[in-house]
Amino acid sequence: MSKNLSALSAKKGLKDGLFERFAELSGANGTVGQEELKGLAQEYLIGSANTYGTVSFYDFLNPGNKKIYICNGSACMMSGKQVFLQKEISDHFREDEIGEVSCLGRCYENGAYQYENKNYSGGTFQDKAENNADGGYTVSGKGAVILTSGFSDITSYYESLVKWLKEDPVRLLKEIKKSGLRGRGGAGFPVGLKLETCHNQKSEEKYLVCNADEGDPGAYTDRYILERQPHALIYGMIVGAFVAGAGMGIIYIRAEYPEACAVVEKVLSDLRNEGVLGVNILGSSFSFDIKLIRAAGSYVCGEETALLNSIEGQRPEVRVRPPYPAIEGLFGKPTLVNNVETLASLKYIVENGGSAFANTGTKTSTGTKLICLDSFFNHPGVFEVEMGTPLAVVVYELGGGFRTKVKALHIGGPLGGIVPVHKIDSLHVDFESFKDQGFLLGHGSIVSIPDSFPMIKYLSHLFEFTAKESCGKCFPCRLGSQRGYELLEKAQHEGLDIDHILFDDLLDTLEKGSLCALGGGLPLPVKNALNYFGEELSPYFKESGI
Repeated sequence: MSKNLSALSAKKGLKDGLFERFAELSGANGTVGQEELKGLAQEYLIGSANTYGTVSFYDFLNPGNKKIYICNGSACMMSGKQVFLQKEISDHFREDEIGEVSCLGRCYENGAYQYENKNYSGGTFQDKAENNADGGYTVSGKGAVILTSGFSDITSYYESLVKWLKEDPVRLLKEIKKSGLRGRGGAGFPVGLKLETCHNQKSEEKYLVCNADEGDPGAYTDRYILERQPHALIYGMIVGAFVAGAGMGIIYIRAEYPEACAVVEKVLSDLRNEGVLGVNILGSSFSFDIKLIRAAGSYVCGEETALLNSIEGQRPEVRVRPPYPAIEGLFGKPTLVNNVETLASLKYIVENGGSAFANTGTKTSTGTKLICLDSFFNHPGVFEVEMGTPLAVVVYELGGGFRTKVKALHIGGPLGGIVPVHKIDSLHVDFESFKDQGFLLGHGSIVSIPDSFPMIKYLSHLFEFTAKESCGKCFPCRLGSQRGYELLEKAQHEGLDIDHILFDDLLDTLEKGSLCALGGGLPLPVKNALNYFGEELSPYFKESGI
């Protein structure tokens, strides 16, 4: 069914995309009405059930009376600031006017909320005029500088691309493969292999999609690049498109980042005026342009196949793989999908060669990684470090240690591992170090869990997050996350002793039966917590349960 809908959506393509039609109608009317949904169903030949199913999925396509959105992400929750913010905002807005979002990427100071399409943090609603709407945070690093370098002007910044666009793209592909660059979105898949697969597909139409739907609570590395280093991203997109043979690119930015959308939109316009985007770019025979699509509030759209369904105007459910997007992606065409940090890394490879990149970091985890630290650190911010850097250097040297006592770090998003502080000295910032010790580097976000916050409550929060954000396609994730949340809530508030065998079976079903990493990745942090914080959690389980 999904393939049929993709084919129907392809008839209008990106010029008159269904998803954007939904957004336009919702923005004008507050929601998309039933008659409008029927009209769109007839226009796109996809049926009213499909248009309703899509629109009803997204938070920002169904705002109702909502006027303000408070961040309920993990980092903000750990800080404790949101409780006071909620009370204050309740003095200015009715209950039905207050909404929630999972993360606004302002984890370095918390107290975050979105009002009138602007994000604020670090203060109160009353003093928002004095708040720094742009949000100030430290940007620093240690070692090679790949992702945090400066920008001069358009001509000089893109000059190094000119000669490459006149070469055989296979030459550039070889340099990227030589670099050993792996995807920075969490999976760590070799970028050169993905590019090669898309390059080898015989198709008159190919796409490149930048996954800028950074939804991991605690993460704001993509936001940093989008707002402060947008040219690095676009340079990388041109490189990726040239090698893959794609004529059109899409940057899919989450609705929770309105400032990032505005910055990127202006940069795209500037680059079209300068001939860096459009027909025969930079004096070459290669034509490539980029379209910005604003998302509508859904964490699961960070999963690449759900993201493709979203762009097509379908309900953003995860697709069964294979086929993989590099073979059959957007509108059924070969599509390269990579995240912001991955694509932004390509400029260094083009200018310095694959070997130079490969010689940075470790043998199997090359290059650098952006790590973001939350407000529990003395020096919160975004830090670029070479792969292989001891985690202790990031935490204690760059981050300056903790402001208050912390018992664990949740690294790599809600599906990443929960690392007890005593394990910090044994970890390095690379894929293998984390994997070998039962954790996950993932996106590189760090959320601190203070001593005062109950681990059982944090695990309940993770299950609740997954239940809310599940696309609903597979039952292990859809039902399992809700059952897990209910068990943990009853254990806290109703005196339930959780059967550890039942709980282990639930985790096993989620891990093995879920279609994507949302349900499949949730058991990792839960198992970490059971392993390292068994004594704290044991009162909530039947005897000898942990």
